[in-house]
Amino acid sequence: MFTKKFWLTFVVIFVVLEATNFFFYGFLLDPLWKDPEVAKAFRPEEEYSSKMWMGYILDIIWSFFFTFFFAKGYENRGLWEGVRFGVYIGLFYFLVGQYTNYIFSPIPYKVTLYLFLCGFAQAVILGILAALLYKPKQVEQA
Repeated sequence: MFTKKFWLTFVVIFVVLEATNFFFYGFLLDPLWKDPEVAKAFRPEEEYSSKMWMGYILDIIWSFFFTFFFAKGYENRGLWEGVRFGVYIGLFYFLVGQYTNYIFSPIPYKVTLYLFLCGFAQAVILGILAALLYKPKQVEQA
């Protein structure tokens, strides 16, 4: 399973995860973070910036397991397999995670909703990429 295709898919998933993180959370949701009601629920920028190295390590781990789970269940069903996988991960990870955070953290509901929607979109995009990139040799030859 840990073929060149696996490692290539993993690296691309990580790079695109970082790019979409920047787009969704650094650009698209930038006005949200500046809302005083939202800002008080999060660490100040200086404080979380000093901890971002942990975020990159976690993103590497997340990307590895995203690729690993995709590869383990790979059925060679084309693009829709990637969409389906992205939907599953989006619901399992982002819906459950963001709404659990909403229960325990003093964040406005709109933050929860936006974070879920952005994460769900990321999962679908990454699922599509995984379907396009990950094709083991035995499947390619069939």
